[in-house]
Amino acid sequence: MTDRLDVTLRLVRNAGRASLTDLASRLGVSEMTVRRDLDTLQARGLVERVRGGAVAVAEPESAAGFAARAGWQAGLKDRIGRAAAALVESGATVLLDAGTTTVHVARALAGRAAAGEGPFTVAVLSLPVADALADRPGVRLLVVGGESRPGERSLAGPLTATVLRQLTFDLFVMSIGAVSAEAGWSEFTLEDAAVKQVALQQARSSLVVADASKLGVRAFASVAPLDAVGRLVTDRSARDPQLTPAAQDTLAALENAHVEVLCA
Repeated sequence: MTDRLDVTLRLVRNAGRASLTDLASRLGVSEMTVRRDLDTLQARGLVERVRGGAVAVAEPESAAGFAARAGWQAGLKDRIGRAAAALVESGATVLLDAGTTTVHVARALAGRAAAGEGPFTVAVLSLPVADALADRPGVRLLVVGGESRPGERSLAGPLTATVLRQLTFDLFVMSIGAVSAEAGWSEFTLEDAAVKQVALQQARSSLVVADASKLGVRAFASVAPLDAVGRLVTDRSARDPQLTPAAQDTLAALENAHVEVLCA
């Protein structure tokens, strides 16, 4: 539920004002579920409930930024991170996206390198991810330039895109805000979507890490069609229609698009 609250909050903040009907459609849940989630967010001071929906509260981005989300579902994200890191070939040049889950990928890669399973050259789009890899034996760390977004500590903007276009990668490990059968891979901001689009073009192969709450959701900015990605690593609840009913159509669409889905 915690991760769904995060997704709901991002949708409200992106729109400024969001209706129950639209949120239910984008999240693939009932309006009653959306009401309960909005009530929880309002109790935390993050949205204001209005008739038929909610409006965003003028809060610093850090109120629901990286630091606030880092501890949410940490065990689940650690499983996803270790499963994703196990797929990286020794000697590979990897681009790691921003996001709380990619920090766990970075830690797992550092562990593999320390165990002699490297080396790895890793370029990063996030200051927390860079911190997880700094001074680790067997890891050559490259910090991609750009503007650090307040709260998120991710690197984005024109400078980031320019630097990425000068580099090529064996693998891009992408985090994602949303994925659905109808909208493909999508993000909550144009800046994040633009960086991911360039990164996908510069990588020989791609892998997405995302927990099941992101499946069946449509965000604001399109990143790419489903078949632009080779693999998705998610959590086991994605396969349970009782726990994640919204994910099921998306899983079917991913498999039809020949995206390999691995559940950690």
